Amino acid sequence: MKIIPAIDIIAGKCVRLTQGDFGKMKIYRDDPLEVAQEFEKEDMEFLHLVDLDGAKKGKVVNWDAIEDIQANTSLKVDFGGGVKTDEEVERLLEMEVNQINVGSLAVREPKKFRRWLREYGPENFILSADVKQDKVQIAGWLEDTPLSIYDLIQQYDQDGLMYVTCTDINNDGMLKGPNFGLYKMLKNKFPYLRIIASGGISSIDDLKELQFIKIHGAIIGKAIYEGKISWEELKQSKLAD
Repeated sequence: MKIIPAIDIIAGKCVRLTQGDFGKMKIYRDDPLEVAQEFEKEDMEFLHLVDLDGAKKGKVVNWDAIEDIQANTSLKVDFGGGVKTDEEVERLLEMEVNQINVGSLAVREPKKFRRWLREYGPENFILSADVKQDKVQIAGWLEDTPLSIYDLIQQYDQDGLMYVTCTDINNDGMLKGPNFGLYKMLKNKFPYLRIIASGGISSIDDLKELQFIKIHGAIIGKAIYEGKISWEELKQSKLAD
């Protein structure tokens, strides 16, 4: 299972939100690059990088932070936050970002996302779904939709979709454990997809349970920043690929 530490950026700073609430923001560090380099020193291979300003504004904002991390680490970055145009996709791929998370656009403009999967390759994209009670939320978790996570994924069933990250907003930042039932259901319904869990992971036991249900990857954020999971524990657990 891939262990994927997360960096969320607002105004160039490394932050974490609680349950997706921009009013419940905690700044952890002023320099996301320093955090990414620390992850790399701890033998992490992957990074989940989110431009929360971009998610809110509907266009990528923190280009400098992406470029710094790409130029100064060898982490395999999956990036998300406001990607809406071909130009942004091409710029990110030219910067050798490993994968691009697509959330709001996959809901609002399914034809465009299907074209991206076809033209740029499904291996370069992750369908990123943020959910409350199985319903998808978009625009940086600020806008409700009537669409279920299962219906959203089903839309792209014939388009080569390979990767899905699902964040349970009710659990995100709460350090109370992930929604295991949600991930079991996703694995049962879509056994061929590589499912990445996000939200609420707070212990090595949480990670072991996700590995047991054969989740492809697990994103950890606040648990690392708050010291709930130590690097030593992660290394000793041998959970990562």
